[in-house]
Amino acid sequence: MVAVAVLVIILVVAVFAGAHWYVWRRLVRDTTAPRSMVRRLGTAAIWVLPVLTVGAFTAGRVDAPFWLEQVLAWPGYLWLPVLLYVILALLVGEAVRPLLLRFLARRGRGASVPGAEAAGSAAAADEAEVAVGAAAGRAGAGTGAAPAPAAPPAGPPAATAPGGPDTAPPAGPSRRLFVSRVVGGAAAAAALGTVGHGTYGVLRGPRVKRVTVPLAKLPRAAHGYRIAVVSDIHLGPILGRAHTQRIVDAINAAQPDLVAIVGDMVDGTVENLGPAAEPLTQLRARHGSFFVTGNHEYFSGADAWVDHVRELGLRPLRNERVEIPGGFDLAGVDDVAGESFGQGPDFVAALGDRDRARTAVLLAHQPVVIHDAMEHGVDLQLSGHTHGGQLWPGNHLAALANPTVAGLEHYGDTQLYVTRGAGAWGPPVRVGAESDITLVQLASRQA
Repeated sequence: MVAVAVLVIILVVAVFAGAHWYVWRRLVRDTTAPRSMVRRLGTAAIWVLPVLTVGAFTAGRVDAPFWLEQVLAWPGYLWLPVLLYVILALLVGEAVRPLLLRFLARRGRGASVPGAEAAGSAAAADEAEVAVGAAAGRAGAGTGAAPAPAAPPAGPPAATAPGGPDTAPPAGPSRRLFVSRVVGGAAAAAALGTVGHGTYGVLRGPRVKRVTVPLAKLPRAAHGYRIAVVSDIHLGPILGRAHTQRIVDAINAAQPDLVAIVGDMVDGTVENLGPAAEPLTQLRARHGSFFVTGNHEYFSGADAWVDHVRELGLRPLRNERVEIPGGFDLAGVDDVAGESFGQGPDFVAALGDRDRARTAVLLAHQPVVIHDAMEHGVDLQLSGHTHGGQLWPGNHLAALANPTVAGLEHYGDTQLYVTRGAGAWGPPVRVGAESDITLVQLASRQA
């Protein structure tokens, strides 16, 4: 097991180093002059940025001061998506590069050089003068007279380059250098634009998405019941109190009957992030706000956070359920990551002795527990965890580990809804997976 872990670490380091070497080669070495200041700065950046990234991801795990986490977070986290998208853009550029070189070569062969016609006329005049001079020389030789000096060429004197007649004007960049700069510049611009737009989407705050879920056993009295589902807020060194306030304002504006926070609310301790979570006290819903743990709570001190959310006015559901007025059961289970801490989900405790004639809605952070939910007769499971992939093409990787990446799907008689989440883990960037708060409206088929 240790050997496998070492091999994985070596592989990750090798891929990480190779990615940076490739970016340095295409963006720095191929586009700058040797020993130039630009090349030196680019080379220094390729060394410093990955160090900041490693520091950003390890600072919280080694109990570094929170201010240091915040300092490292922005450059360290943002460099990863920039690296991802600049590599993807450069790979596209590898296909474009030979085509552009071929195009420029053909254009260079087919186009006339500026001043070529004038140069040709001058050459013809020079040849004529040489011919006249030669004839005059022959005539002079026959008479014994000295040959007449050749007349100076017509037109203005040729300009000489600065520094004397033997100094040629400086040459422009070669065709290959020109293409490298065009492709590299376009790749950098595309990556920065993509990351900038994705960062704006996270910092702007999540949009409210509305989904209607018909449930066969839901009584007519509960028809139209609205649950605000929010997951993966990820309060941390970047997303703080202002982010929480935006989420609370969006939820309250939707006027839900119940609020369900389905895990990964934080990335840090209560000591560091308690103030960032305080706006949750402002949540307003007719039947209250509920909370279940996610895997990141167990990285951040789950028991301490469960106690703290109680102080904020939320009710934790730790392998338990409550009856919601209107005719359905709301259950919640601990996240599967809790099993490493002697906790984890207990479906028997949460659902084992309930009346299966009643509708059951389950709050569970990870979609992977859907099969346990099916076995216990759950009608609707509400989950998060996947972030919808967060950074394209991460959605394809997320699909390998989760039954549903985002949206509503059926698993037998059980429906699973997965929200993309309201925040972001690591880089505060989303590409192809916008953050959301979902207003799930329950619909009775008896209505």
